[in-house]
Amino acid sequence: MRYTSTMVMSILPEILLLILGIILLVIEPFWKGDKRRNAGKLTAAGLFVIMALSIYFGRPNESTMDEVVFGGMIRFDWLAFFFKMMFVFSAAVTALFMMDHEILGKRGESYIMLLAATLGMNLMAASADLVMLFLAIETASIPLYVLAGFTVADKKSTESGIKYLLFGAMTTAVMLYGFSLLFGFAGTTNLYALADQVVTGQLPLGVALGLFLLIVVGLGFKVAIVPFHFWAPDVYTGSPTPVVGFLSTASKAAGFAVLARLFIIGFEGNLFPLSDLAYSWASILAVLAAITMTLGNLVALKQTNMKRLLAYSSIAHSGYAMIGLVALTELGMTSLVFYLLAYILTNLAAFGTAIAFERVTGSTEIKDYAGLSRRSPGLAIIMLVAFLSLAGMPPFGGFVAKIFVFAAAVQVNMIWLAVIGILNSIIGLYYYLNVLKVIYLYRMEGEDEESHPIPLTRPYALGLVVLSVGILLVGTLIAPWFGFSNEAALNLFKF
Repeated sequence: MRYTSTMVMSILPEILLLILGIILLVIEPFWKGDKRRNAGKLTAAGLFVIMALSIYFGRPNESTMDEVVFGGMIRFDWLAFFFKMMFVFSAAVTALFMMDHEILGKRGESYIMLLAATLGMNLMAASADLVMLFLAIETASIPLYVLAGFTVADKKSTESGIKYLLFGAMTTAVMLYGFSLLFGFAGTTNLYALADQVVTGQLPLGVALGLFLLIVVGLGFKVAIVPFHFWAPDVYTGSPTPVVGFLSTASKAAGFAVLARLFIIGFEGNLFPLSDLAYSWASILAVLAAITMTLGNLVALKQTNMKRLLAYSSIAHSGYAMIGLVALTELGMTSLVFYLLAYILTNLAAFGTAIAFERVTGSTEIKDYAGLSRRSPGLAIIMLVAFLSLAGMPPFGGFVAKIFVFAAAVQVNMIWLAVIGILNSIIGLYYYLNVLKVIYLYRMEGEDEESHPIPLTRPYALGLVVLSVGILLVGTLIAPWFGFSNEAALNLFKF
């Protein structure tokens, strides 16, 4: 195999992530005491530099577009590149949030795990082969299992790590069994060769659908759709909050990137009009999407803990995002990518405010947010932006993202799914506004908010401001972001 510049560019972000990890491993042991905080600065700055270098040097172009490299294991296209940039950005913001955590911020290992998980997610988005895909999923998952249970002195964190590991191992085993059967029936692990098998009818409908159900167990766990959502509330509640923010955004987006590439290309791809297989798996996922958003929103109504509320909110948003996937159209895929972009910015901002509040007060109970608008007006405004965006209110990114996924459903006559999505958005609006009511209308006990301020450290302030500006830009300057999302989505229909 002859190495070319295209091969280097296709994995440039991963090479840079590896270099940053090595630098961190070499330098971090020499920092003692308060200087250990520099590990977070190095990681965050390094990730932003990686993002800049990748955008400048590692973008796909006309000569390299859609090229398959490393023996067909990796695909170098806009879909993979766009997702990679989202993952690196999420990791950079998470590193900022980890810096002032009492445990994560003092341990260089936590940043190494973050980099390793990001590297795995990047490979998940670019994988064009089942073997590479499985290795990428495990590379992303194992560091996240460690991070979920990182605070070993906290029983809840330990319990979360063990639960996440056990459930993840079980669902991954089922998915791997589906991969092995798929290879056995098709005789190949390449996603694009699998598509040819479906086109020529060499992979029967019943067999393909059965294999799809096995595979969706593992991927459904990754994106937390019903009935594979059961781990999320407990793991989100017990894990360190910066880890939860990363887990609920980048990890979920990686799962959707795999779902899009695996099922659109591997099972449908260039079949127009849609095949029976495409209709079958899309119908199954459409029903799961409706159940997921409904269950997530209804259960969120009763939550009194901020992290559990955001956990069920995250489950509901998996249902919304799934609408774009099941549409099986270019608009559907574009809306999915755009939705994930807006969701990453919004949910990271929501968890970022929760992290900043918990660091000072030690509480994650919603009732303790009373008087936040007086204790920290800036933090309250950022939470207002994040929660209104999650609720789908203009002019924030979440509003535009929901409009696009609902439009994709209407375009393919899934009007029932769009109606369910709209009704669920109304339900979600209630509990998001309920939290904002506590923040802005309630007073803390004793009504002496001025004597209990919630100061923001520079890393938190930087991360939250960047996310808030991003939410507003995605919601107002729609065309560039929609264009990037459309360019990424079109790759799924060009093979």
